[in-house]
Amino acid sequence: MIYPDSKVLLEVRGLRATVNGIEILKGIDLTVRSGEVHAIMGTNGSGKSTFAKVLAGHSAYQVTGGSVLFEGKNLFDLDPAERARAGVFLAFQYPIEIPGVANSHFLRLAYNTVQAQRGKDELDPLEFEDFVREKMKLLEMSPDFLDRGVNEGFSGGEKKRNEILQMALLEPRLAILDETDSGLDIDALRIVTNGVNRLANRDNATILVTHYQRMLNYIVPDFVHVMQSGRIIRTGGKDLAFDLEAHGYDGIGNAQPVAAGA
Repeated sequence: MIYPDSKVLLEVRGLRATVNGIEILKGIDLTVRSGEVHAIMGTNGSGKSTFAKVLAGHSAYQVTGGSVLFEGKNLFDLDPAERARAGVFLAFQYPIEIPGVANSHFLRLAYNTVQAQRGKDELDPLEFEDFVREKMKLLEMSPDFLDRGVNEGFSGGEKKRNEILQMALLEPRLAILDETDSGLDIDALRIVTNGVNRLANRDNATILVTHYQRMLNYIVPDFVHVMQSGRIIRTGGKDLAFDLEAHGYDGIGNAQPVAAGA
């Protein structure tokens, strides 16, 4: 939702990045304010996931130009852990399994680390268990998931719910969801998107990276950006997603880049 008193959380200007010496991002401009939901859409290879990983600080990607400010500070001065503690959250397209690490221990450590950064009280194991069980209700997750290894043996939908559970616990200022709808059936999609909607408020913002319009049936974006060949070439409202669903990406292939969300 667009609020008249919203503050700029993320300001991206001319961002360029490479992986294995190949330039993927070729000049991204994007402004994200508090309270807003931005959807980034595009075909495979357009640079969507690269953009998400660069913001999170993935080591495989090299920033070669441009700037990114997060709450007015240079994001590239922070390593990935520092970005997470500052309030940048990335939900992975393919969450990894961590055998031998109990989900409850992983979640409590992440939560307490962020609490310490914010100058707030940490929770002991018993306090945390009560707290996390309430959050799990939001994702319709059984408490049994707390005793299992992180994502170990989880279905695709269960892994994605576990990602949003982390988001619910960490309460990030900026949540970046990298194709969270990928591999979800209709029930899992409903549960996950309901969780995302309930976590959104006037003090945070969300960037949704997706191929398809179907996720936007549940999460209504304030802005839709179309990425192609490492650039944002079109920005519009939610109707742009419907146009893409109806007519595909070919019709915008010759569009000129625009300053997105500025």
